[in-house]
Amino acid sequence: MKQPKEIREAEGKLGVLLPGLGAVATTTIAGTLLARRGLAAPIGSLTQLGTIRLGRRTDDRAPRIKDFLPLAGLDDLVFGAWDVFPDSAYESARHADVLERRHLDAVREELERIRPMPAVFYPEYVRRLHGTHVKKGASKADMVEQVRADLRAFLRETGATRAVAVWCGSTEVYLEPAEVHASIARFEAGLAEDHPAISSSQIYAWACMKERIPFANGAPNLTVDFPAAWELAKKQEVPIAGKDFKTGQTLMKTVIAPGLKARMLGITGWFSTNILGNRDGEVLDDPESFRSKEVSKLGVLETILKPEAYGDLYGKLFHKVRIEYYPPRGDAKEGWDNIDLVGWLGYPMQMKINFLCRDSILAAPIVLDLALLLDLAQRAGLRGTQEWLSFYWKSPMTAPGLYPEHDLFIQSMKLKNTMRWLMGEDLITHLGNEYYD
Repeated sequence: MKQPKEIREAEGKLGVLLPGLGAVATTTIAGTLLARRGLAAPIGSLTQLGTIRLGRRTDDRAPRIKDFLPLAGLDDLVFGAWDVFPDSAYESARHADVLERRHLDAVREELERIRPMPAVFYPEYVRRLHGTHVKKGASKADMVEQVRADLRAFLRETGATRAVAVWCGSTEVYLEPAEVHASIARFEAGLAEDHPAISSSQIYAWACMKERIPFANGAPNLTVDFPAAWELAKKQEVPIAGKDFKTGQTLMKTVIAPGLKARMLGITGWFSTNILGNRDGEVLDDPESFRSKEVSKLGVLETILKPEAYGDLYGKLFHKVRIEYYPPRGDAKEGWDNIDLVGWLGYPMQMKINFLCRDSILAAPIVLDLALLLDLAQRAGLRGTQEWLSFYWKSPMTAPGLYPEHDLFIQSMKLKNTMRWLMGEDLITHLGNEYYD
């Protein structure tokens, strides 16, 4: 990326478009509406509550990120969505049962005005859902054009000057890049031919990129992580990012594993299991959808621990991940980890982590941050894969041939240094020798 000479001002309304008006999307929308009225705090949002150190430690410069970066304000956001069910954002939020009535009713009128557009939905990619509010088209190419028409209509009707899209839909069945994903020409031919390797989420992403709308992928789907998408993003000068929001158990892994490795403690086994009862849990009860999530989760430890370099410590690591659909728990996910450690002289130890979290409560601030930061990237003239946003992902996208960085602390440093770089501030290495000259 070239350092931008200027960043366009965040003028006018910013449309935030969410494919999938389920628990994550409605929690994001309601929370943003509450926060801008001062009725609740946007806890978990780095853009809203985080600070960034500038210059030397003795300079005492640590502004709020939202005051440092020229981000869109919460008052300037307008929301739109697609969903396989016709329920309004209020009705969908009630059904999701994440937020209490006191929060939903405080912004009920605004939520009721947000009604989803009919969704692009091919049931073979999400087998546990049976949508009724869906588009019909002659081909997948026609579906792309219908979504493009939705995007233009949304901007026209809301008066938004620009938009971003964040996938908040379900996990699709596992797909690997095929020949159809190799180039723009092959992909568009595949759209016309209804190629089976082109999923619903890819159709949304392709339509958004065609309209020069930044796109972030919140699921482990293939969505924008293939050569044709990278090529189109660069051609259209649009930023893309993904994949799979880093919320509960994987967030803990990217915190704990770097700490254990920093102390050169061995790990022989890491067993992870989750129970959750929301729509995501129901979808993941299908083995093919779970396969997509499993691949996303399993890659984290290997990249952090580097067993090829530390064979004595991690060469025999047994890593297993399970997700169980358990309806009584709803959105209150429980992630349980058992870690078998090896210490000095080979003596065994154990660590147990029981994270009683709330899936959508952790995901919502990520959606907000990504919307604001991708809009910033677009106004700064950045295009293609935005690896600096790895902080937010289980499976960060990278340039071809690069391994992703999973260590949360390195990701945080990269994120904030990119913010400094965008604004012409000195990068911070934390070397600190200048204080002792």
